[in-house]
Amino acid sequence: MNINKHNEKLKALGLYQPVMPQILVKTPMIPIKLFTAIVLSLILNSCNGQKSKKEIYQSVNPEKKLEDHQPNTYNRENALIFSDHNNQISQVVRTMFQDSKGNLWFGTQDGAFRFSNNVLTHIDSIRSDSGKNVTIKDITEDTNGKIWMAHTDGISSIDGVNVTNYYESDGLISNDAWCIAADKNGRIWIGTSDGLCVFNGQKFTKFELPEGKTDTTFAISSTKMVHSIFEDSKGTLWFSSNAGLFSFADNALIHVSKKAGIETNFVNGIFEDQKGTLWVSTKIGLYNLTDNTAENITHGKIETGKGIGSIAEDKDNNLWFVSNQHYLYTYNGNELIEFKKSADNKGPAVFQIFKDQDNRLWFVGFGGAFRLEKGKFIHITKNGPW
Repeated sequence: MNINKHNEKLKALGLYQPVMPQILVKTPMIPIKLFTAIVLSLILNSCNGQKSKKEIYQSVNPEKKLEDHQPNTYNRENALIFSDHNNQISQVVRTMFQDSKGNLWFGTQDGAFRFSNNVLTHIDSIRSDSGKNVTIKDITEDTNGKIWMAHTDGISSIDGVNVTNYYESDGLISNDAWCIAADKNGRIWIGTSDGLCVFNGQKFTKFELPEGKTDTTFAISSTKMVHSIFEDSKGTLWFSSNAGLFSFADNALIHVSKKAGIETNFVNGIFEDQKGTLWVSTKIGLYNLTDNTAENITHGKIETGKGIGSIAEDKDNNLWFVSNQHYLYTYNGNELIEFKKSADNKGPAVFQIFKDQDNRLWFVGFGGAFRLEKGKFIHITKNGPW
């Protein structure tokens, strides 16, 4: 059908919605075509030798300001439908991050959002291999200031207005990416449901970890699951997995769980406080890791259920952590204290506790994004308060 005649019919029916044209740029010597985003196809030297399907998006207007949007409105320019629940950022915020420039990033079931210069924007070009939206699970920044995200269909990097998506076809060992970290040498480490790999900017290389066990109490689990990756202040990398806790330094991989006495295979993450002390969240409790010896400080004192989740430290050096997905506790070095929630002050079901550069504590999860101020959870919507 002639496109002009087709558009005239749509106009007559009141269904025609003009879309701002955007430009698709391909590699040299290939004609330029019009699409909804600029897609630059490159050849990536992946470890499996396959032709790359990596996509680099540079939209004419890749990010849309959200403060002008009303709930349940359709953003035709970016093809994004916003949910209507107290006008919040998302009903499920999986993770948040603050970069070296002070920008706040939110990883949600509706993709990635950035708060910069008092404007909240959606990063529209982060997409699955089939072009669908993704859920962001983890965010990091590399030594060059590039932002990296792990999500439900691969990983993505954001460099200014350029978004690059990487998939299994580029050499990534699994599109089911759960965590991501950039080390001081500029390498990108990716933890997936099928193990661990590292990206040097040219190719993905699988990094072998011992195989563990499947955690049957969770809907998604595997023997090769990697939950988190962390580089401490000394440059040691830590891998938390279903096979336990591992450290990697000077090209030596050490199974710390066995050596330190952590009595479970299921390790969720590791946190370093301002004094350099390491804390390990596991299925059976919170461990203090000192001089290669682990002490479970919560054993017999609190309900752990599905284990200890996210850990953070407030401005007064108290630890905050999640237990059994619902309960919040603080630890001042001597005493464990439950933070009592109430019907009018319960916040979200917490996926992550995060301290920003202004020493404010954020709690994000199922129910949206919140800050804790003077003992009260403040719901942070698209309109703030920021």
